[in-house]
Amino acid sequence: MQTKPRGVSARDTDAAVGTRERVVRAASRLLQQQGYEGTGIKLIAREAGATLGSVYHFFPGGKEELAVAAIHHGDQEFADTLRAGLDSSDDPAVAVENCARRLASALRESDWADGCPVTSTALETLGRAPRIQEACHAALRNWQEVLAAKFRACGFADEDAEELACTVLGALEGAEVTSQVFRSEQPLLTAGRHLARLVRSWS
Repeated sequence: MQTKPRGVSARDTDAAVGTRERVVRAASRLLQQQGYEGTGIKLIAREAGATLGSVYHFFPGGKEELAVAAIHHGDQEFADTLRAGLDSSDDPAVAVENCARRLASALRESDWADGCPVTSTALETLGRAPRIQEACHAALRNWQEVLAAKFRACGFADEDAEELACTVLGALEGAEVTSQVFRSEQPLLTAGRHLARLVRSWS
């Protein structure tokens, strides 16, 4: 059974936020929580406090075009979360563990609803929605590059930074899904500790 969406936040409904931005934010959150198939245009419009006409005005390509914009939005939000964790320490091992802690805390605060912003949509649309797949691929590559940039700045060689970033991202993504299923921060916190050890072993 699908979890009922939590709806837009007070910030999202503020008059200062334009209609297009409210629609994109609502779509991003719903795709994150319910996936592509479980999220319809009418629901997005309702959650954004917008009319169907306004949704199609901004996104004449319909649900697929809106999904691409929503994925880009989720990409930037998740990248900002990673950067905040990585910027918290000059020690890359501590920084990676802090990323895991931030993800665990955000997941708990969302009542285990807000995991990776692209996973569900990426898996549901494999092989049949090239534009969405391209956006999901770009998001994952962006997050990997955020991690790799941190490792390079800490003195890792380019190839090592890329490989370590791929490993860290994959582990965090998997741990986040496990934390959602278990409704527990522990998988992410455990992954963070072990990733920190891995990073130290590469130093």
